[in-house]
Amino acid sequence: MTTAQRGYLSEAQEEDTATRQRLVVIGNGMAGARTVEEILARGGGELFDITVFGDEPYGNYNRILLSGVLSGQSETSDIFINPLDWYTDNDIELRAGARVTHVDRAAHMVYADDGTCAPYDKLIVATGSRPFVPPIEGVMNGDGPRPGIFVFRTIDDCNAIAHYAKGCSRAAVIGGGLLGLEAARGLLSHGVEVHVVEAGPHLMGQQLDAQGGRILARTLREMGIGVHCGAATTQVTGEERITGLTFADGGHLPCDMVVVAAGIRANAELAADCGLTVERAVVVDDQLRTQDPDVYAVGECAQHRNQVYGLVAPLWEQAQVLADHITGTDVSAAYEGSKLATKLKVMGVELAVMGLKEPEHDEDEVLQFSEPHRGVYKTVILRDGRLVGATLLGDVSKVSYLTQAFDKGTPLPQDRLELLFDIGTPTAAVSVADMPDDTQICNCNGVNKGAIATCAVGGANSVGAVMKATRAGTGCGSCKDQVAEIVEWAAGDALVEDPSAHYYVPGVPLPKAELVEQIRSRGLRSASQVFDALADGRDDPASKMGLTSLLRTIWGVDELGDERDARYINDRVHANIQRDGTFSVVPGISGGVTSADQLRRIADVADKYAVPMIKITGGQRIDLLGITKDDLPEVWKDLGMRSGHAYGKSFRTVKSCVGTDFCRFGVGDAIGLGVAMEDRFKGLEAPAKLKLAVAGCPRNCSEAMVKDIGAVAVEGGRWEIYVGGAAGAHVRKGDVLCTVDSHEEVLRITGRFMQFYREHARWLERTYAFVPRIGLEELRAIVVDDRDGIAARLDADMQRSIDDYVEPWQTEAARPATANQFAAPIAVAQ
Repeated sequence: MTTAQRGYLSEAQEEDTATRQRLVVIGNGMAGARTVEEILARGGGELFDITVFGDEPYGNYNRILLSGVLSGQSETSDIFINPLDWYTDNDIELRAGARVTHVDRAAHMVYADDGTCAPYDKLIVATGSRPFVPPIEGVMNGDGPRPGIFVFRTIDDCNAIAHYAKGCSRAAVIGGGLLGLEAARGLLSHGVEVHVVEAGPHLMGQQLDAQGGRILARTLREMGIGVHCGAATTQVTGEERITGLTFADGGHLPCDMVVVAAGIRANAELAADCGLTVERAVVVDDQLRTQDPDVYAVGECAQHRNQVYGLVAPLWEQAQVLADHITGTDVSAAYEGSKLATKLKVMGVELAVMGLKEPEHDEDEVLQFSEPHRGVYKTVILRDGRLVGATLLGDVSKVSYLTQAFDKGTPLPQDRLELLFDIGTPTAAVSVADMPDDTQICNCNGVNKGAIATCAVGGANSVGAVMKATRAGTGCGSCKDQVAEIVEWAAGDALVEDPSAHYYVPGVPLPKAELVEQIRSRGLRSASQVFDALADGRDDPASKMGLTSLLRTIWGVDELGDERDARYINDRVHANIQRDGTFSVVPGISGGVTSADQLRRIADVADKYAVPMIKITGGQRIDLLGITKDDLPEVWKDLGMRSGHAYGKSFRTVKSCVGTDFCRFGVGDAIGLGVAMEDRFKGLEAPAKLKLAVAGCPRNCSEAMVKDIGAVAVEGGRWEIYVGGAAGAHVRKGDVLCTVDSHEEVLRITGRFMQFYREHARWLERTYAFVPRIGLEELRAIVVDDRDGIAARLDADMQRSIDDYVEPWQTEAARPATANQFAAPIAVAQ
C-alpha cells in the first residue's frame, strides 16, 4: 500500500491497522449503518478499521420519519439514529458528503469524489435506492427535475419542498403508494391544497386490494386531500412555473408544485461498473456476498433469490446475517429471505399487512370485514388451515395475534371470527406471554419481543427507558402500545413510571413546577447556571432554547445574561431563516389592519433590497422573503415598523375579520379588539407559538374557533373566548372557556390564560395539547372563577412581562448585541 493510498489514515493508526482488516462501507443509510452496528455488537471494532462513505453530509437518520420533518412535527435532529459523534465514539472514519465514484476490485481500492482513495480488505455495498422519476413530459430539466418539481427521499428534499410550498397554493403528489402518501401528509401543514395522483386503480396497490384502497381514499378525502386514481400523468404544464398536470384521458389538474413519489430504483450502477453481477439490483447469496468473496451487498441495492426488499425489517435481517458472517461469529449464518409483514401508519391511519393481499387459489379461504364510514377494513386469507395473508386498516387490535400465526404457521381457531375480533381470544397479557421471543415488534428498527423484554428486566424498567435503549417504538410509532404491553409484562412489579416524560427539558431531570421553584430559590439566571446547579454541570444543547425561554418568562429580559448559543438562530437575528440561508421579515401589522403609508414603506424596502418574494400570509401579514442576514438591520430601519414576531416561540398575531365596521353580519368590533390584543401582547415569550383571532360574529371568517385563543362576538355585545384550537398539522376546534361582556374582559381573561399556560405548559406544547391535558373545567375554575386565589398574581405577572417588552428590531438595528450578529457568512473557496 502506497503512502497516497494510506493518506486517509493517521500515522498512529497505521501500526494498529496492520493487525486488523480494513472494512469499507459504501452507503451511510439505514441498511449500511445498521450493518455497522451489528458488526460492532459482535466485536467488529477489534477486527476492523471501518470507513463509511455517505452521499449526504449527515450522520445516519431514519427516512421513515421524514414526513414528520416535512410537516414540521419533528425537528431534523429528532430523526437521527447515529449522529456524527457516534462515528467518532466508535472509531469509525465517516466520509460524510463523499460519493464513491469507482471501485477497483483488483487493487481493493475505493475512490470518492472528495479525493479519498481508501483501501479495503472487505467491502460492503449499501448504496440503497433512489426515487424513480417516470418519463413524463415537462418533468426534467437537464439532469434533474425542473424548478417546482421535487422528489421525496432526503432531509434536503424535505427542506426544499417546505421552502417552495410557502409560495404555492396547490401541490400534486404523483404516486399513491406509501412514499407518496407520506409526502402528502408532510405537505398538509404548509397551507397548500394537496392532491394525490395515482396511475393505478387504487391507493397503495402493493399493500392493499381494491376495496381497502377505496376505503383509504375515502378516509384521505375526509382529511381534505384530493385523491385521483386511474390518472396516468403524461405532462407537467407551465413554462417558467408549474401550472398543472395533464392526464392520459385528457383530464387536467391545476397545481403550482409537484412531488414525484412514484417508487424507487436500486442504486446498482457503481456495482455494475466494477464488474459485479447486477440484475434489478446487486445479486447476492445467502451470506449477502456478491460473486467476489470480499464484496458484500445489503439493503435496497441487494437482490437475493430474485427478491429486492424495500421494507426495513428485511434489511435488519440481512444486516444480522452479514455481520455474523463477516466477523466469524457464525459463518454458517444464512439469509433465506423474509416473510413480509409490517405495521405502520399512513397519514395517521394505522395499517398492518402480511403475506398475500388477495387469494391466489380457488380453495383459499377469505374472511373480510368492511366499515367504510369509520375507515376500517380487515381481511385474512387462509390456506390449509394456516394464515397466509392479512390486511388490517384503521383497526389493528388483532395484529399481534395474527403476526404470530403468520410467522409461526400456528393452527387457527375453528371460530374464524376470532381472527378479526376479540371474541373469546386470550387477553393482551396472555397474548404477550405466549408470543415467541423472536417476534418482531418494531419493524422500523428491527426490535423483537425478546430484546424488549430482556431490556425491561435488565434494569430499564420504564417504557421510556426501554424505548431509548432498544429504539423500539421510535420509528413511525405504530408499535408503541405493544412495546408498552411487553415492558409492563416483563417488568411486572418492578415497572416504574418513566420520569423523563414529565421533565420540562430533557437535560434537566425536573418537572416544570419543580424546575421553576429551583430557578427562583437559587436565583439562576442563565442556562449554564441551571445546568451547573441542577444537572451536575452536564450541558445539553437540546435543552438550552427551552430553558432560555423559561428564564425570560420568570425573570424578564433585563435580568438575564445573554447566552447567544442558547437561542435559535431565528431568535438571535429576529427573523425566520429560510432554506437558502436568507431570511423572512414580517412587520407587525396589528389585527391585520394596515395603512397606505405602511404599504408604501414595505414596497420601497422590497424595491431597494430586491426582495425576491412578497407574500400575503395566512395570518393577514406581509412577508418579505429572501433578505440576506447583513441587510436585516437596514431593512428594519427603512421599514420603521415593529417586529411581527413571526420567527419565535412567542405570541405571533391576532387575525381579525371586518367586524361591525363594514360587514352587515357583524355584531362585535373585531378590528378594534384584534388591534388592542396584538398591541398589548406583542412579542410575549411562551413555551410555543401562540396564534390568535377575533371574529365579529359566529360566521367565524377569521377562523377564531381554531386558534390557540379566539374571541367570537355573539348577540348582546358579548364575546365567547375559545382556547386550544388548531387548524394546521393538528385540527381541533377550540373549547369555550367563558363568555364576557367587554373588550376589557377579553383582554384580562386572555392574558390570564396565557400566563397560566406560560407557567404550566411543557416546552413546545401547543395549546391544543395543553388544554385537554389540564382539562377545560380545571382551566375555567382557575382562570375564570379564581378558585385557587391566584388570578391577581397571574394578572400582575402578565403585566410585568408586557411592561418589560423591548422592540428587538429597532433596538438591535441601532445597537447589535454582538459584533457579528448580522455578519454575512464568509464564502470558503473549494
